[in-house]
Amino acid sequence: MKIAMIGQKGIPATYGGIERHVEEISVRLAAMGHDVTVYCRPYYTTVPGPYKGVRLAMLPSVNTKRLDTFSHSFLSTVSAVFSGFDVIHYHALGPSLMSFIPDFMGKKVVATIHGLDWQRDKWGGEAKKILKLGEWCSAKFPDRTVVVSKTLKKYYDTKYKMNSDYIPNGIQQPAMRKADIIREKFGLETGGYVLFVGRLVPEKGCTQLVEAFKQVKTDVKLVIAGGSSHSDAYEDGLKAYAKSDDRIIFTGYVYGETLEELYGNARLYIQPSFLEGLPIALLEALSYGMPSLISDIPENIEVMEGLPGIDLGRFSFKVGDAADLRDRLSWLLAGGIPEDAGTILKAHVFKEYDWDDIAAKTARLYEEVF
Repeated sequence: MKIAMIGQKGIPATYGGIERHVEEISVRLAAMGHDVTVYCRPYYTTVPGPYKGVRLAMLPSVNTKRLDTFSHSFLSTVSAVFSGFDVIHYHALGPSLMSFIPDFMGKKVVATIHGLDWQRDKWGGEAKKILKLGEWCSAKFPDRTVVVSKTLKKYYDTKYKMNSDYIPNGIQQPAMRKADIIREKFGLETGGYVLFVGRLVPEKGCTQLVEAFKQVKTDVKLVIAGGSSHSDAYEDGLKAYAKSDDRIIFTGYVYGETLEELYGNARLYIQPSFLEGLPIALLEALSYGMPSLISDIPENIEVMEGLPGIDLGRFSFKVGDAADLRDRLSWLLAGGIPEDAGTILKAHVFKEYDWDDIAAKTARLYEEVF
């Protein structure tokens, strides 16, 4: 089957949950024998391709906050509808705005929704309206609409009177590494820091994380691994706010072995977000057996609820409440983490969120559509 992926910035993934999702399933689909093309933006993807059996189609975009996704999705759609694809697969709300074009042309269309992007603080009023229109298109024009969390499924099925397909994000077996690179680059030792990984945007809750951490009496460091996503002003403000505490380390975006070392040697992972689809960074932390402290939004709770021996009340805090985050973090760092927590968490996520299973479900969905 000939498949096009539209909406992601590109692969191989360096930052971005959507990019990681697309890379993981497209590589596996190609290994199954499908002919997969991923449309990429030149500023993100620097390899010419193919990549692990996946074709990379480079098209330009107007690389600004408001026009980047729109321009690239439009050009990719025009290319795809005239390239003989069996299925055109959109990722996220903004790109799904274009799904009416291949639908009108009689093409088979799938859309995967990774989150309700119009809720993000970085978008103004007009952009939010466009993203809400993209949401409506994602429910009306594709042959199948996929959601990555049970929370999103409830939202779509209720609002649009539909039966969306739940296919979550996933994880793979992690590479366990000693703290070599991170010791040399950032002065970090095993168990000597707590970790956040993600884009530095308001909805990730890093302001509240920094506020809470500055009040915690500990020698443990806070590592914030990530960078701007059309949010330079926010990133600069966050760094200025954290500057008075030399325990807080900003690494910028990190990939590969450096990121693997950060995950595998932290004492605790923290996910303080206000808004998620299904957080891949949290899944990856849990795949390393890393105890995780999460904000109590439904998408985070969905990942960790029902774990035997884990009191979720002690591993979660009220979203946006820096004081509650401070108290939970202080308690956990003072010895509140069960010795077997990592083993329990690791077993759970590998059972529920496996990329091989997710790719197989996606392939079956394509076959049903085609």
